[in-house]
Amino acid sequence: MKNNSKKYYLQQKAIPYLFILPNVLIFSTFVIIPAFFGVLYSFTNFDGLSMKFVGIKNYIALLDDTDFWNSIKLTIIFVVIVVPGIYVFSLFLGMILSKEFRTKGLFRAIFYWPTMISPIIAGLAWKWLLSENIGIVNYLLVLFGFHKIAWLTNSVNANISVVIATLWSRVGFYMVIFIAGIQSIPTSYYEAAYIDGANNFQAFFRITLPLLKPTSFLVIVLSVIDAFKSFPLVLSLTGGGPGTDTTYIVQYIYQTGFQKSELGYASAMSVILFIIIGFFTILQFRLNKGGAI
Repeated sequence: MKNNSKKYYLQQKAIPYLFILPNVLIFSTFVIIPAFFGVLYSFTNFDGLSMKFVGIKNYIALLDDTDFWNSIKLTIIFVVIVVPGIYVFSLFLGMILSKEFRTKGLFRAIFYWPTMISPIIAGLAWKWLLSENIGIVNYLLVLFGFHKIAWLTNSVNANISVVIATLWSRVGFYMVIFIAGIQSIPTSYYEAAYIDGANNFQAFFRITLPLLKPTSFLVIVLSVIDAFKSFPLVLSLTGGGPGTDTTYIVQYIYQTGFQKSELGYASAMSVILFIIIGFFTILQFRLNKGGAI
């Protein structure tokens, strides 16, 4: 009886913890511990070699850092533009590619393909396409009688280029999430609606969109976090320029920490970025009435 009780305890209590132990160790090693040291360094003048506790000096210095606040402003503008774009385009593609037609799989693969490319490679590819003198986009514009456009050397155009490249590289990923959400809606709902005389427009706004609310919430939360952390694609496409007009917050943190060796100061920026992302995430949970997904 005692042996059976011990066996039951191992099967029901101990063994399940052994299965999740590898994930816990990986998450702790690459997320929890680095995050702890990031917060710790934010209270020091750590430069990679030496470290001295300076209290909240780094946070006070951030208040007068105009470059930091400018990068925050540029990042928020970028997020406000990119997230709705990702939502609209990925939902549109999800709607189209969740229908039954012969080449559905091919088009799904085509639109998902950019998400598998390294952001660095994607940025370099777009940099070549949008080059003012040798880019194929300007070549086609001139071919059809238009003027060349300074895609990467003009402030507004550079930001537009970053938005276009980001949408191209990320929409496919969120399209797949929407396809899964759309296909989980019972077809009987649509059949009943069409029998009652509803058209496609009414079916979309009365059935599809309301039932996609949990999926929409997930897409918006993930895309907001994704947009706030944009870095490799932007770095390889514009290098933060012209000037600092596309220097978003993560790039500014990178420059401060690894090019100026001010790792303590950069850690303080990272903590502020974490708080901003946390604020927007909590806000979305509140707007979603508790965030039930």
